[in-house]
Amino acid sequence: MTREAIVMPPAARPRALNIVGERLTVLAEQSATQGYEVFLQEGPAGSGPPPHHHTWDEAFFVLEGEVDFGVGERQLTASTGTFVHLPAGTSHWFRFGPAGGRMLSLTGAGSKAAAFFTGVDAALPQGEMDVAVIGAVAAAHELTVDR
Repeated sequence: MTREAIVMPPAARPRALNIVGERLTVLAEQSATQGYEVFLQEGPAGSGPPPHHHTWDEAFFVLEGEVDFGVGERQLTASTGTFVHLPAGTSHWFRFGPAGGRMLSLTGAGSKAAAFFTGVDAALPQGEMDVAVIGAVAAAHELTVDR
């Protein structure tokens, strides 16, 4: 199977999904890359997912603002230019800082993140934080919401 190059100028980006108050744009799905997925995540202050873990690696690069991360028992603040890598199975969460922020995120091989995000956007189109609904969508995509 021949893979095509992905070139996506801003005007060609798909609609941003509304995920627990943040705007998430799928830039590359695993079906196109045959290995990883790439997302642009933009959020207002305080937005971000509940604690969770999944079967794939995930990495974040903070483009603008500050983002508070919980990684296992550790908490840290990542400012612009910070890179965070989380191995598969690591419990984590994040919250965009007081001025909001933007991150580029990448997921490793086996990722089902794009399908999960699409499912959450369909189930909770207003971006509300409904952990029960998010947990149900997560279970179908090898992702676990930690309680």
